[in-house]
Amino acid sequence: MTFMDQQTADEVKKRLAELPAEVKILYFKEALLCQTCGPAEDFYKELVTLSDKVKLEVYNRVTDTEKAAAYGITLSPAAVIEGPRGARVRFYGIPAGYEFVSLLEALKNSAAPGTDLQPETVQALAGVAKPVNIKVFVTPTCPYCPSAVVLAHKFAVQSPQITAEMVEAGEFQELAAKYEVAGVPQLVFNEKVSLVGAQPESAMLKAVLEAAV
Repeated sequence: MTFMDQQTADEVKKRLAELPAEVKILYFKEALLCQTCGPAEDFYKELVTLSDKVKLEVYNRVTDTEKAAAYGITLSPAAVIEGPRGARVRFYGIPAGYEFVSLLEALKNSAAPGTDLQPETVQALAGVAKPVNIKVFVTPTCPYCPSAVVLAHKFAVQSPQITAEMVEAGEFQELAAKYEVAGVPQLVFNEKVSLVGAQPESAMLKAVLEAAV
């Protein structure tokens, strides 16, 4: 099974050729109780054939416990994007539909030497001293979700204190129910600050700073 037609594959190959550095995808699966782990693995294997700058490592979250713990992975399927500035960008579930854009942007931003966040945002993030986790709940058919995911991932690339996760709400329904996700994108910061809808950079920063207190 292939996920991309030839036109899409050619366009992706062009975009990945522009990556300024090598990026690694660490994919975590499990053998049981994960209906989407197989398709997700096939998806990432197809993606990395399009660029020699994107490498793939595959792990079983249940048996490769040390590796999963090292990256803080507790769900499957999960993918960690690791670039020169760290490995704080994650995807839980297949980044399909509109979220394919989020994945391509994550690869680009993780490979880049810096982000295009506003200087005042960069300065404020430099002062964040406590860990902040951002969960962005999405669905593949939501056209507004990628902007929220991409912005959260940029914050994670910028600050060593921040991790940012795309969570596909349909694949992780129990998690979506836990956080009372009624609409997407929904963003949860350190379990205590929640925003619904695509957010401007200033609102994202405000939520991060509140969560870091």
